[in-house]
Amino acid sequence: MVDEKAPHRLTYLVKQLQEALRGRLDEITQRFGLTPKQYTALSVLARHPGTSSAALARLTFVTPQAANEMVTTLERKGFLVRSVDASNRRCLEVELTKAGTNALAKCNALVDELEAEVFRGVSAAEQARFRRMLQNCLEVVTPSR
Repeated sequence: MVDEKAPHRLTYLVKQLQEALRGRLDEITQRFGLTPKQYTALSVLARHPGTSSAALARLTFVTPQAANEMVTTLERKGFLVRSVDASNRRCLEVELTKAGTNALAKCNALVDELEAEVFRGVSAAEQARFRRMLQNCLEVVTPSR
C-alpha cells in the first residue's frame, strides 16, 4: 500500500530536509554572528589552513566574488587572517584566528547536538550507509573538477 501523504520524489525529501536543517543551522550560527556559509568557510579553513580565496569559493559552493566578500567579513570580525602566499606573491592565503577556531568549536558542538537529534534512533551502521549513499549521489551530480 502506498502512503498518499508521502512525497513520491526522493529529491523532494532531500530538499525538505535541507531546508529544515538550514533553518536550524541559521539559529545556531546566528548565536556567534555567523551565517551557515560563513560557518562552512570556517570549517573548510580548519581542515585546509592556508587555503586561497579561490579554493575556498569552490569548497564552500559560492562564487569567487562571494568568497572574497565572505573572507573580508570574517576578517573584519576577527575570525580569520589573510597573508601573502610565499610561493605565489599574487595569491592570498586564508587562515583561522584563535577567535575563529573558538567560534567554530562552539558551533560544531551545537551542530553535533543537532545531528544527534536528527539521527536519534538511527544506528551507527545506518548512518554510515546513509553517508555513503549521499556521497555516491553527490559524485553523480557534481561536475568533475
